[in-house]
Amino acid sequence: MTLNTRWLGFLATSALLVATGVRAECEKPQLPEGVTGYSVCKDWPAFDGQTITASSGFTVDPKYPDSYVGMYDLNLAVVDSASAKVLASFRQADAFSSDAIRLDDVSIDTARYTLAPQVRAFGVRASYKGSSRLNPGDGVTLSLFVREGKRLRPVMEKLETYVYGGEWDGSCAGDRYEITRTVSIGKDSRHGYADLIIRTVTLSTHGAGEGDECQIESTTAKPELTTLRYDGKRYVLPSGFKGL
Repeated sequence: MTLNTRWLGFLATSALLVATGVRAECEKPQLPEGVTGYSVCKDWPAFDGQTITASSGFTVDPKYPDSYVGMYDLNLAVVDSASAKVLASFRQADAFSSDAIRLDDVSIDTARYTLAPQVRAFGVRASYKGSSRLNPGDGVTLSLFVREGKRLRPVMEKLETYVYGGEWDGSCAGDRYEITRTVSIGKDSRHGYADLIIRTVTLSTHGAGEGDECQIESTTAKPELTTLRYDGKRYVLPSGFKGL
């Protein structure tokens, strides 16, 4: 293949990308210089030409310098995908705590959270990782936000969608559990927002014995359904459903 042929092929591919509307990857927000943390972005499929960005910067607890003990803030924005102009935003100081169970990741969830005919929420998921293998403390929380003009407002805060905990010896003996929760939109509504149906599945694992004598038994409980209702400001979480 000659150089001219390769160049013509490149031009043809570029023209095809433009014609089919393929856009470059979104641009993650920059953290302040010297600040560690997480920074993500995701195009919002529900609204063409809009991108959601999120960043979470860490501030160490002065009592424990040079550690991962401290707090993370949360900065959210919906921006114009082409110009990066901020259309709506939200900021919360001390949004996530980090200690023996530390913040491990932040991601954006653009599932179809249609809360009302003209209201589409998006989610922010925070993943946590426990420091002990013998006493695991992993988890994921989900918060939902809606856009109201130039601001983003939280309508559900830190629903635990995954929990892994328990106590065991690291090889066999002990008890562990995994809780998984999924969210769906209900048919009824309160104060103009649809109910949220939470499906909870719990997997319990019991181990006994050592070496070749190890016996492990796992049991999956019957799924439980819980309805979350909007009280005019936010969705009220039952006891035991809210994470860190």
